[in-house]
Amino acid sequence: MPILQRPRGTRDFLPDEMEPRRAIEDVMRETAGLWGYREVGTPVFEEAELFTIRSGQGILNEMYVFEDKGGRALALRPEITAAVQRMFVNEAKVLPRPLRWFYFSDCFRYERPQKGRYRQFWQFGAELIGAGTPRGDAEVIMLADAIIRSAGLSYTLEIGNLSFVRSLIKSQTHEIRHKIMGFLDKRDEKQLIDFLRSEGLIDLYDSLNHLIKATQLDEIFQVTGDIPEKDDIKSFFSLLDASGIEYTLNPGIARGLDYYTGMVFEGFAEGLGTENQILGGGAYRLAHLFGGEDTASCGFAIGFDRVIVALGLTNTRKGPVVAILLTPDGENKAFIVANELRAAGFIVEIDLYSRGLGAQMTHASKGADYAVIIGKNEILQNKVTLKDLKTKEQSLCSIEDAIIRMKSFDNRG
Repeated sequence: MPILQRPRGTRDFLPDEMEPRRAIEDVMRETAGLWGYREVGTPVFEEAELFTIRSGQGILNEMYVFEDKGGRALALRPEITAAVQRMFVNEAKVLPRPLRWFYFSDCFRYERPQKGRYRQFWQFGAELIGAGTPRGDAEVIMLADAIIRSAGLSYTLEIGNLSFVRSLIKSQTHEIRHKIMGFLDKRDEKQLIDFLRSEGLIDLYDSLNHLIKATQLDEIFQVTGDIPEKDDIKSFFSLLDASGIEYTLNPGIARGLDYYTGMVFEGFAEGLGTENQILGGGAYRLAHLFGGEDTASCGFAIGFDRVIVALGLTNTRKGPVVAILLTPDGENKAFIVANELRAAGFIVEIDLYSRGLGAQMTHASKGADYAVIIGKNEILQNKVTLKDLKTKEQSLCSIEDAIIRMKSFDNRG
């Protein structure tokens, strides 16, 4: 019978991979909580229409779509924002606003697997629902920055606003606007020029070029003029500057999706090749598409898998690890001692194979910090033999003394 393999684009996580993932996940959760954001969860699958309403029919080619036994078109979630907004409309539209929510969930996309891109992947994200103010937009970016940095990752942050580009192309048809925003999103200057030339709009390129190369707000407003959003945009960037967050102003960010309404931002990490974007988000409006009232929202998603790859994490097992070595006489006592050690905060493993003490010690030396030996002599004296597997020092002592010694040894620095 052939050996079954995991599906392409998915991964198995062994303990040395799973433990650092959980450690970073916990840090991110804790950071979000300090900002008043509370965790939510949504179904792994939703009606497929939920995602096509948000992103268009083209996303069907990237989704895992299936028909259930009732004939309903369902899809494994390719992202979380639409599901959170659907949940807001279904379950929380009467709750006091703003709502501060975060999530950590796996998503599924049928894409070509490569470094940092998988068919099953995890996102850590947050949504601020019902604010729609410069303060709210600034808070979301500050939160994203705090979460990424709490994980110990250095990255670069780029921030823009769709109002800049849209002010220059507002007189064009929806199709032309969509094309221009798409080329900007892909940073494909050649295709942008070719498209503008084909549409007889090459004169528009000069304004767009001056805009996307601007590095200061004053330069941007020289190109766009006094747009209606000017005061809010200046207030937003003033808040960011006062916070001390490091960022680059990038008026060419487009994000490629029509539902974004204003502020947009992206984050990039080193060591990931072309798939170096770890963060994306902005201000948007989606609730009205799902039957709710038009509600200003702002949020982001962090590519958790890419963060882990960029960090290059290895095992972060919370020690110390204690191996209990025993003779047949010490079997019952060993399990009692193990429970006492676990209650004191130690990771404890007991030999399960009835091996000799020499074989047990050889095995323990491969992963444990201490060995606690329990045999006939230890039982008679109601003590244990404690051995430091790093220094090779050992002594006969009570279990209480063993706990004290291991804790003091563990804090040696």
